[in-house]
Amino acid sequence: MSRGDAGQMVLDEVVADARLAMLEFDGARAWLNEARQRPMEPLAVEVWVTDPAFEHVLLVKHRVRGWVPPGGKVEPGEGPRAAAVRECLEETGLRPTLLPEPVAVAVRSYRADWSPTLGLSYAAIVGRDVPLGGEQNQPPAWFCLDTDWQSIFPEDRERIRLHARRLAASRPIGGR
Repeated sequence: MSRGDAGQMVLDEVVADARLAMLEFDGARAWLNEARQRPMEPLAVEVWVTDPAFEHVLLVKHRVRGWVPPGGKVEPGEGPRAAAVRECLEETGLRPTLLPEPVAVAVRSYRADWSPTLGLSYAAIVGRDVPLGGEQNQPPAWFCLDTDWQSIFPEDRERIRLHARRLAASRPIGGR
C-alpha cells in the first residue's frame, strides 16, 4: 500500500474501520499494527449481504474459492468502503448501502502462495427481490443461513450466521 498522501489517507481509513469492526479474527488488529511498519500487501474487502429477515446471505461462486461473499482487492488510492461497494456492484449487480460499522476484520491468505492479507468485512441489507447481475462465470446466489455452502473458508459460515443473529436481535420488535 502506497505511503503517499492518498495512500496514508486510505491507511488511516483502514485503521479506523479495523478498530470499529464488531468482530476480530486471526489477531487482525495486532497484525495490522505490525504490518504498518513495512510496505503492506493489498487490502481485501467483502460485503456480507443479508436479506431484511436475516435468513439468507448473498454469495458469489468463485472459480477456486467456492461460494464466498462478494469482494476483492482495494485498488491504489481507493478507500476500503468504496472498494467494497465497487466489488459488490461488479460481482452481484447491486450497489449496496453499507451499514455504518464494519462487521469484521481478519487476516487470511487467499492463495497458498500469497502472503497473509488484511480483510475488512462490511455489511448490507438487501431485499431478495432485487435483480442480480454480476460477472460472467461467477454467478451470485442467495443461500439460506441454515444450510451449508461449499467454500475454501468454511469458518465464514458461522461468522456470517453470528452476524445475522446479531442484526436480527437488534431489530425493533415487529419491524423488518
